[in-house]
Amino acid sequence: MTLSFEILEKDIAGRIGKLSGQGKTVKTPTLLPVINPHLNLITPKEMQEMGVEAVITNAYIFSRSEEYRERALSDGLAKTLDFDGVIMTDSGSFQLSVYGEVEITNAQTIAFQQAIKSDIIVPLDIPTHPDSPREQVEQELSVTVDRIMEAKDIADHEHHTLAGPVQGGLFPDLREETGRKLSEAGFRFCPIGAVVPLMEAYRYAELVKVVMAAKRGLSPAVCVHLFGAGHPSMFALAVAMGCDLFDSAAYALYAKDGRYMTTHGSYHLNELSYLPCPCPVCVGHTAKELNESPDRERLLAMHNLRVSLAEINRVRQAIRDGVLWELVDERCRSHPALLRGYRALLGYNEELTALDRETKRRFFYRGDESCKRTEVLRYHQMVGRLTAGERTLISFSRHIKKKQTEGFDSVFYFKPPFGPFPAELTETFPIGQSEIPDFDEEMIRTGCIGIARLMETNPDSHFTIRCRPVWKELISQILPTVEVQDEGS
Repeated sequence: MTLSFEILEKDIAGRIGKLSGQGKTVKTPTLLPVINPHLNLITPKEMQEMGVEAVITNAYIFSRSEEYRERALSDGLAKTLDFDGVIMTDSGSFQLSVYGEVEITNAQTIAFQQAIKSDIIVPLDIPTHPDSPREQVEQELSVTVDRIMEAKDIADHEHHTLAGPVQGGLFPDLREETGRKLSEAGFRFCPIGAVVPLMEAYRYAELVKVVMAAKRGLSPAVCVHLFGAGHPSMFALAVAMGCDLFDSAAYALYAKDGRYMTTHGSYHLNELSYLPCPCPVCVGHTAKELNESPDRERLLAMHNLRVSLAEINRVRQAIRDGVLWELVDERCRSHPALLRGYRALLGYNEELTALDRETKRRFFYRGDESCKRTEVLRYHQMVGRLTAGERTLISFSRHIKKKQTEGFDSVFYFKPPFGPFPAELTETFPIGQSEIPDFDEEMIRTGCIGIARLMETNPDSHFTIRCRPVWKELISQILPTVEVQDEGS
């Protein structure tokens, strides 16, 4: 079964889409919970009842297990797991990253994954640690690409989707080049690999660099899977970069360790006096009861998975409403490392603006980071297409009398962080749908970029700015050729 990927809606680089084929459909973005037959706190059937449409399991574990190997080969994974959604299998690369070697070849794992009827199969790529030197990264990347192409030649593409993992360490050029090679070779499902060490060490700014480089090389039609991403606090950031699928066993591993997931971080259960969640587990137990329950691990895993799935739905709704930036802003303020990742992503605003939609439900100003959002950059690009009169007034106040505009050929108003706008654009996005607090210096500076853009494309116009006295000196510094007056002049 070759799954097709269709993009339905977009916001920033985030997409709502669907993977579909032979009666199976997966809405994206989505989380693929890891199914470990040796850590089965929640059955796949129960996951499906919770709304899970796809899972991932480890083919290498099945191939090495006396208990599960023959059953999987005779019955197939769907019957073995009792799950009729999409099933993806890892090749053994995870074990390769942990133990340094596996007792299986690339051809053998492809054959085994197909034999157990996996829907999405993965070659035996080498998950090079991010901190490896370039020479090692290049050598192992070469092996990975050779194995991917070998898998392409031997795979049954009619009944399985072959994944093309994007490796390349922390080197953006290698990630981009690999993404481009895989796209040109026809791959339409590409995981970004060997990033778990970055997430485990909270190195989100470097994660952004890796993902954005890979995305630059990949075709926009590729479904992008971020290997090992499983904490709900970072889903919004990852989706904003253009990742469509995630997988993790975090829901179960955290439960074994007594950790309680939320969208803004995790707690050890014994630290909680109250359970801040309306899921059935939390409604049915106090924190003390849950901590002392003989089924604590299972119940905690149920909560963790529900929180993760609910966050996926929040992300989807944010994409639909065009407010994904605001969800990213909110989630990334839960940890300084996530905030660094958010700021790193804003550094790619020119690339993201080209992918972003033109109109949205709203724009809420949430701090200095909002000045770098794609909506602001797009407006600055657009304002250069506006025509200014020979004598143009830019008023910081909307409440000006007609006599105060005498002698001017055109009048613009000012709304930071966007900048100048004519009255005709008052109700259009983003001017009419933006909410901002009292002006601050950063938003004034950013709004002045819009003024400068208008001046640049209207070189024969004479501009006068009227503002509150507190902003006169700043504006004169930023725009030294402009006449600046007090409001009320």
